[in-house]
Amino acid sequence: MIRGMFLKMVLWFWASLVLVALALSTVEIAGWLPGLLIFWLKPWIDRSLLFVLSRAVFGEETHFADLWRARRSVWWGSLLHTLTMRRLSPWRSFTQPAWQLEGQHGSALRRRRAQLLRGKKGAALLMHTAFVHIEAILFFSLFVLALWFMPDPNGRRSVIELMTEHMPPLLTSLAYAAVVLLVEPFYVAAGFAMYLNRRVELEAWDIEQEFRRAFAA
Repeated sequence: MIRGMFLKMVLWFWASLVLVALALSTVEIAGWLPGLLIFWLKPWIDRSLLFVLSRAVFGEETHFADLWRARRSVWWGSLLHTLTMRRLSPWRSFTQPAWQLEGQHGSALRRRRAQLLRGKKGAALLMHTAFVHIEAILFFSLFVLALWFMPDPNGRRSVIELMTEHMPPLLTSLAYAAVVLLVEPFYVAAGFAMYLNRRVELEAWDIEQEFRRAFAA
């Protein structure tokens, strides 16, 4: 089982690494640009992982050929909305399966999203906030670790000073990319688990209502 999950993560990692490499290549344009691109394109990175996880739920193995065959829906479907209107949604990982896996669009998607979020906005927001803090803590921890190994006779160098004045922009972007690639699988998996749990609740509720109507009749 562990080996199977490792192989799934390797598939997602290589698919995401291409995007990260392209983002890092823009460091010559502006030092801050790679980090911004990686941050903004995280929903696109999440798509491949969600595809792998959705197949794993049903015991299906995923190979690169499977991802490539589904590239139109996984990588390019509703891409503009993903990177604009949905990008800063605090419930992104929770509601993403509704349009990527269920194929909902338009008014049907809005109704489905509202149904999923009913009574669950707080939990989804807390989960999202927790991962935001985890990502930030890990990112700044890398620079704190670097400070420990750098000689500083005056003892006045700060993490912010290290990042802005002493660390090449490429290394800062690499550090952020490494943190994203480490944290993002857990973020997507947590949102997907919440989505599956919500579906169980909703479908079980529907069955209960059918029984109530049947016995009432």
